Amino acid sequence: MMRMLVECTYVFEHPEANSGIQRVVRNVITELPEKNAALECIPVVMLNGRLYEVTSLAPLSVPKLDLMGLRVRLEQIANKFWLMHRTLERRQPFRQSRFARRVLYVGCRLAAFAALSVPIRVLNYCLKRQEIPTRCKPLQHQPGDQLVLLDSSWHADFFPLAEQLKRDGVGIVSVIYDLIPLTHPQFCDAGLVRVFNDWFDWIAKTADGYVAISATIRDQVRNEMLRRVGPEQVAQRWFDYFHLGSELDLCDDASSVEPQLKQVFKSKEPVFLMVSTIEPRKNHAYLLDAFELAWARGSRARLCIAGRIGWKCDALIERIRKHPELDKRLFMFNSLTDKSLEYAYSHATSLVFPSYVEGFGLPLVEAMQRGLPAMGSDIPVFREIGGPFMAYFDLASPQSLVDLITQLETTGTFPAPRNVSEWQWLGWREASAQLIERILGHVNTPPAAIERQHADCP
Repeated sequence: MMRMLVECTYVFEHPEANSGIQRVVRNVITELPEKNAALECIPVVMLNGRLYEVTSLAPLSVPKLDLMGLRVRLEQIANKFWLMHRTLERRQPFRQSRFARRVLYVGCRLAAFAALSVPIRVLNYCLKRQEIPTRCKPLQHQPGDQLVLLDSSWHADFFPLAEQLKRDGVGIVSVIYDLIPLTHPQFCDAGLVRVFNDWFDWIAKTADGYVAISATIRDQVRNEMLRRVGPEQVAQRWFDYFHLGSELDLCDDASSVEPQLKQVFKSKEPVFLMVSTIEPRKNHAYLLDAFELAWARGSRARLCIAGRIGWKCDALIERIRKHPELDKRLFMFNSLTDKSLEYAYSHATSLVFPSYVEGFGLPLVEAMQRGLPAMGSDIPVFREIGGPFMAYFDLASPQSLVDLITQLETTGTFPAPRNVSEWQWLGWREASAQLIERILGHVNTPPAAIERQHADCP
């Protein structure tokens, strides 16, 4: 029997995280195919140099016993603390005085060390001394197993263990979401660029195969491998892709929709929804530029921005918070639940997604699967997903988005060649099965051909 060991270490350690990759990992793990005579799929984590089978990805029901959850919470508080520090630096008297900024930094550093750094280090020490972490149990690997690195493993420190598994006859498969830190480093933190580059060097030498989340990224991975290790090594590896699902798995029927969000949709005016983390690559500034042009020409369209505040976006957040249209025709929500997000998808006029570069574009699928048409930047991966069912605009010209908005307001017809009601996509169960089947197609005798799911299916 083939055993597929599907790694989910980061999501296991951060069970409350709900951004793009975490959503993918959690849903794929939840929908892994059932065990049969030929295949067993086992979710695993790699902690403290050992391999464990995951028994639950959900947080512990008794939080006070969850040392890992406490550490994650302290890390989140630390991130918010330093975000506040960066905000203060931009204000008087710190903005004009290097000495004042230095005093502020030293004070924040001392406070963070005493209140956050020391407790986090103590928790890390305690966690390392735990022989068997909660929510999982030890697992013994076997020759012929396939370790699927599904999670964001560039954050991990399990490379020595993975290399030992490979020496013991375990195959290594790397799932790759994008190459943005390599192809567009200007949008990323310098530390991430360095870590991601080192990680890619490692998987280029270690992995036997690579599965991307789109054909676009699969081709980029192959080209990057050719550049790094050459055609002879590339010929010994395999490359494939699978597509992501669309359900919002944390949508709790018992929860309520945020009242302020409901207010946005009470008006009859069209609402354009942007869903993503707020960071430079997502190009929110382009949206503001375009809608300011539209508003200046009399448009009544509303722009609703939904997403947590990320990195390198202080000036943008300040621009939004001081905007004269805020809470009139411009709205921002930074912590919507899946229930509220589902409501926004169901009531908006159109999704609008001006990202510079993506590995997939999960909000597009989430929106279109619910019948919400989408306008997106004219980039290859969006064409792969949306085909003729989306409307596309030029990132070099905010006016091109204004033209689409105006056309929709004037005619009442969405400016795409085909209606989104004819668009079809796979769910997370199909996506998880597609991932496993495509891996099996390379490591085993190829099974029956898997029908490609794409945007222009009838």
